[in-house]
Amino acid sequence: MLKLNYKIICHFLGLLLLFNGGFMLLSALVSLIYKDGVTFQIFMAGVLTLCSGVIAMFLTRYHRKEMNKREGYIVVTFGWIIMSLSGTLPYVLSGGIPNFTNAFFETMSGYTTTGASILNDIEALPKGVLFWRSTTHWIGGMGIIVLAIAILPLLGIGGMQLFAAEAPGPSADKLHPRITDTAKRLWLIYFGYTAAETLFLKLAGMSFFDAINHSMATLSTGGFSTKNASLAYWNNQPVIQYIVILFMFLAGANFVLSYFAFKGKIQKIIHDEEFKLYFKFIGIFTIIATLLIYFGADVSISTIHHPMVWGEFESAFRHALFQVLSVITTTGFVSADYTLWTPFLVVFFFGLMFLGGSAGSTSGGVKVVRHLILIKNGFLEFKRTLHPNAILPVRYNQRAIPETIVFNVLGFFILYMLSFIIGALVFSMFGLDFTSSVGLSASSLGNVGPAFGNFGPVSNYAALPHLGQWWASFLMLIGRLELFTVLILLTPFFWRNR
Repeated sequence: MLKLNYKIICHFLGLLLLFNGGFMLLSALVSLIYKDGVTFQIFMAGVLTLCSGVIAMFLTRYHRKEMNKREGYIVVTFGWIIMSLSGTLPYVLSGGIPNFTNAFFETMSGYTTTGASILNDIEALPKGVLFWRSTTHWIGGMGIIVLAIAILPLLGIGGMQLFAAEAPGPSADKLHPRITDTAKRLWLIYFGYTAAETLFLKLAGMSFFDAINHSMATLSTGGFSTKNASLAYWNNQPVIQYIVILFMFLAGANFVLSYFAFKGKIQKIIHDEEFKLYFKFIGIFTIIATLLIYFGADVSISTIHHPMVWGEFESAFRHALFQVLSVITTTGFVSADYTLWTPFLVVFFFGLMFLGGSAGSTSGGVKVVRHLILIKNGFLEFKRTLHPNAILPVRYNQRAIPETIVFNVLGFFILYMLSFIIGALVFSMFGLDFTSSVGLSASSLGNVGPAFGNFGPVSNYAALPHLGQWWASFLMLIGRLELFTVLILLTPFFWRNR
């Protein structure tokens, strides 16, 4: 029987509940300011969550202050689930989303920064509930666990195990030798970007409430909007969309590179292979989409009618860039219904769902660095075929990558595609058509938000059966935690002593 330090696990889950409850009280304050009528309900949700956290921490106060890797995986996975379960309270108690399954789906979609919604009329929700909805994005974006790591020294616990479980990517760039300092610096950048975007959007014409909500959704690459039409609501205000484009780009890039930029180490950014490929992908894909929209896409964008007018070319470019970035970074904002564009572009955007942003960013998906390693290893296989005795390591940023990392990336990609296929098969069992099933699976697993078929960019997930919502929530969770962290808990050997 595996001996686990259950007290430290429960103690940490209690700490996460304290965070959650604190943010609920902040949402109650927003509700009070806007006098939306649900202040007491959100306040009670916060109090209940805080009390649960205090009780859990009090009962486990005499715990052994050691955490191994297995306990780290358990805390990360169950932390996400506990946060999502408690996060339903503001929806249920306020009556914003009275059904528990719907509320859990919306909450899991928020924390995993997927941005899929079951709401038919977002604008009818009270301001406090809308703010809480965006807050779930913001907390989940950088990672609930990374946030908590910053105060782990107060508990006398090393946070390295949790950081490894939260960020299991192929590279682990550190800003500082101490993991707690890394977490603090990342959160400082994250908070600074959020504040900056809020200011810019306010100056560009958004209300302060809309600005702060969309900033939280952008930096977390989440995609929850306060408007039913998402960013298409501001199609006649290009400056707003360009501001969101800028911050989507920053959120999809490695936050460590942002730190280097602020330190003046621009060479590190210029020579980073993943960033260069990320930039090239966006540039190439935007050019392709722009030309196809401009020269013949059947679009619903009112400004594109006559191909010789500059304003219409600008509109084609803006919507192409916006949607390419939105899908690659898995933000999921919508400025136009790209499923009405050419069939080529529909398949094109479906393919982008498997790309993902950079490692060390808040985006979901496979991540650019994994694609880079797969491509490099693929080309090296040709050389190995011709020179079977040669030692040809995969190189990344001029350093040879250990074979274990290459195998990890290969394993991840196979597992990701297998999860996508199984996900689509299960959705088809609920009676969904092929396009909807495949789109839902890709979108949920990649934390993108908008899908295809009946769940496209201008639709929502309200028509998805309750069992389908639970399955989509599971896919969102394993996608956000990059498969291994969650799926390893389902293996028998994880629970054995050795």
